[in-house]
Amino acid sequence: MSIWQKMTGGGQRPPRVGLGEVVISWFGAFLAIACIGLLERYVVGGDGPPLLIGSFGASAVLAFGAIRSPLAQPRNLVGGHLLSALVGVTVAQLISPLWLAAAMAVATAIALMHLTQTLHPPGGATALIAVAGGESIRQLGYLYVLLPCLAGALIMLLIALLVNNLPSKRSYPLYW
Repeated sequence: MSIWQKMTGGGQRPPRVGLGEVVISWFGAFLAIACIGLLERYVVGGDGPPLLIGSFGASAVLAFGAIRSPLAQPRNLVGGHLLSALVGVTVAQLISPLWLAAAMAVATAIALMHLTQTLHPPGGATALIAVAGGESIRQLGYLYVLLPCLAGALIMLLIALLVNNLPSKRSYPLYW
C-alpha cells in the first residue's frame, strides 16, 4: 500500500447514515441552538451577555450527529466547555498580547481537558472566544463561565437526552 493510500484510507468512503438519523440530528441541533438563542433574546435581552457562542455549533454536531463519540458524552460536553471557559477567562486576564493569550488559552484548555478526561473539541473554541471574542465577552469576566458556557452546555445536554432517546435505535449517553 502506498503512502497516499495509507493517508487517504485506501480510498474508502465512510458509512452512510439513514434518513432517520439525519432527521433526528437536524431536529436536535435545531432545537438546541434555537432554545439557547431564544433564551438569549427573551431572558437576557439585547443588553445582557451573549449566550449563543460559535462553539455551541460544533457541540451540536457532536451531541446530535456523533452521539456515540466519546467527545459527545455529557462529561465531555459540559466539562469541556466549563473548564475551557475558566481557562480562557483566566488567561485573558493575565496574558497579553492577544496572539499569545489565544495560543495559551487553547493549548492549556486542551491539556486540562485531557488530564480531566473531558476532551470536547468545541472547548478549544470556547477558550479562544473568552480571549478573542470582543469587548462584550471580555466584560463578562468569570460570568462567561456561567453565561453562556455552562448554561448553554446544560441546555444542549438536556435536549440531547430527550431527542437522542426518542428513536429506539439511538441511545444517549453511552456513559456519564
